[in-house]
Amino acid sequence: MNNDTAGSEHILVCVSPSPSNPKVILAASKMADAFHAALTAIYVKPTDYDRLPEEDKLRLQNNIRFAEQNGASVTTVIGDDIPAQVAEFAHISGITKIVVGNSGMKRRYFWSKPPLTEQVILNVPDLDVYIIPDSAADLKQKKESARVSDQIRPTFKDFIITLLILAAATGIGLLFTHFGFSEANIITVFILAVLIISVLTVSPLFGALGSLASVLLFNWFFIDPRFSFHTYEAEYPVTFVIMLISSLITGTLANRIKRSASHSAREAFRTKILLDTNQLLQKAEDPEDVMKITAGQIIMLLDREVVIYPEGTPAPAENENVQHHAICLNDHCYGVIAIKQDRSEQDPFENSIVMSILGECALALDNLRNAREKEQASVMAKNEQLRANLLRSISHDIRTPLTSISGNADNLLSHYRQLDDDTLRQIFSDIYDDSEWLIDLVENLLSISRIENGRMKLDLSLEVVGDVIEEALKHIDRNAYKHHITVKDTGDILLADMDAGLIMQVLINLINNAVKNTPPGSEICIESKQIDNQAVITVCDNGPGIPDDVKPHVFEMFYTGQNKVADGRRGMGLGLALCRSIIEAHHGSIDLTDNHPSGCCFTVALPVREVKFDE
Repeated sequence: MNNDTAGSEHILVCVSPSPSNPKVILAASKMADAFHAALTAIYVKPTDYDRLPEEDKLRLQNNIRFAEQNGASVTTVIGDDIPAQVAEFAHISGITKIVVGNSGMKRRYFWSKPPLTEQVILNVPDLDVYIIPDSAADLKQKKESARVSDQIRPTFKDFIITLLILAAATGIGLLFTHFGFSEANIITVFILAVLIISVLTVSPLFGALGSLASVLLFNWFFIDPRFSFHTYEAEYPVTFVIMLISSLITGTLANRIKRSASHSAREAFRTKILLDTNQLLQKAEDPEDVMKITAGQIIMLLDREVVIYPEGTPAPAENENVQHHAICLNDHCYGVIAIKQDRSEQDPFENSIVMSILGECALALDNLRNAREKEQASVMAKNEQLRANLLRSISHDIRTPLTSISGNADNLLSHYRQLDDDTLRQIFSDIYDDSEWLIDLVENLLSISRIENGRMKLDLSLEVVGDVIEEALKHIDRNAYKHHITVKDTGDILLADMDAGLIMQVLINLINNAVKNTPPGSEICIESKQIDNQAVITVCDNGPGIPDDVKPHVFEMFYTGQNKVADGRRGMGLGLALCRSIIEAHHGSIDLTDNHPSGCCFTVALPVREVKFDE
């Protein structure tokens, strides 16, 4: 991904020597592609960097190289307060989203230092922080598919915690005895100790051991005869049983609450993946982006190999270790996704999340297909409208001169000898005018077609603007003598790079428009001058002008407005469209303005070129 072309979003990913940090970088890269955002990777180098093991240094260099390969610009800052360094860099660099890895370590005690991810969130409350587990497999192993044997396996740490809590409960009980508290209060202290043990230890085995040990400690220290497991009172065995049952129930409930919290965290993680998938797919611009986002989210959810076969690719071979799902919506299949299976039994809720992600993928692909079809339909409708306009214009405009030519020719054939010279001259003149009009029409059609298709090559040369105007006046409409045409220039030689033949055609069209759309005797003024680095040519008349509602459309192809030309023909609306195409091909401009007090002005601007002495 190229950061120079990224949009307003800027994503920051944290680099570390962690073995699973490449997964975090890859997730940030996919997010940057989805949001069309710039991607920056930051490594906070500690002051004791030289003391790091060589293995960690090598892994860090590989992770930095991996970030660069995925389109990130890498920045290194020095400091020991990683959250503060990341927050300061984010605010200075205009970061909008931060992606960090989470090893799964939690804050065990209220006096413990918060995990790195929590510290980052606290330092940048105004930014979006995305926490990606350093390893999705680690998250699944620790929270989803841990073996029962792993859970009940005793650890030295849990043993120390249990021993300290029971010792504290015994000490509190002895203190209560000294002050004359009843045995019920001491029993409550031991039940509370069992509850704390169940919460702080990983294995539920210590909850049961704590229950049994609390009964034995109570009997040893607080029941006469003390420091022995004998008792004088017959009701104490019942008290021990009730105390043991209460402790076991308390520990069991505590462990159940822990499992429920773990299950809730697991469901929250999966639901967040589904929500993120929906948001990312809404920003996808093509089917390939949709497929990449879908595969990335499923990999993040399942930590399994995923392959997507888009529509039109060969179907995957059957494999008992691979599960296939179709991406379909409304009887249309957009592809097949293959997910590699592991040995663990698939969670139904996890499977429902996968199905929901595939449904979101199919919906996004369907929306893109509908948008593409609507665009194609719009283009086809526009082309059909242009074709209809062309046929209608040609059928209307060509019929009139052809009918005139045919009628005049028939009149000559039938009554040639009866017609006098003036009548014959007028008929010949009409035939000539109509044929010239048809020739101009065909030339305009061919010229504008070549320009629109990019097949017209400009023969550029250095020309004197005044000479081009003078030559164009020799080829204007025969009725131009009925108008007062004047040419103004500054007297300076004005040079411009142009295709003289095409610029002449532009000037002829503009002057003929003025001749045909103004009454006889009107003033038509052609002026040329240099303004800054442009040669400006204006063709102005003092006729009735062009209505305001027509002005925005005069350069559109086939637009003729409501005006009628003097001979009754309606123009095809090609002349001004052709003029605009020719001028734009010269990297110039053409504009329409009002001529005060009446009439209109067409202004053509072309780049000028100064002549050096050696040219």
